[in-house]
Amino acid sequence: QVQLVESGGGLVQPGGSLRLSCAASGNRASIYAMGWYRQAPGKQRELVARITSAFSTNYAEFAKGRFTISRDIAKNTVYLQMNSLKPEDTAVYFCNAEYYSSSNSLLTSWGQGTQVTVSS
Repeated sequence: QVQLVESGGGLVQPGGSLRLSCAASGNRASIYAMGWYRQAPGKQRELVARITSAFSTNYAEFAKGRFTISRDIAKNTVYLQMNSLKPEDTAVYFCNAEYYSSSNSLLTSWGQGTQVTVSS
């Protein structure tokens, strides 16, 4: 099992920046990839960015050039640096981990979510 705890959300003005953090605990050695997803009211949850244990990254189109995902293996933490925030970035941001079970099945764990509101 892997448990995730997010932090760093809040209210920011358009054009501002926020950094989200997600700390993993539990069977951290089994984690293959970690990522950030978001869900706005009335919309489906969508990928923001993802990083693998080999530090390979992929981003949603809306995140490219503005958001940066990074991972500190020693701290078992993944970060999402968000710059040039727009009102349409307002959503609940969820941390995600893909990890292997003892039977080598690939499972998914989610954090509780952190609210990001971009408004003047």
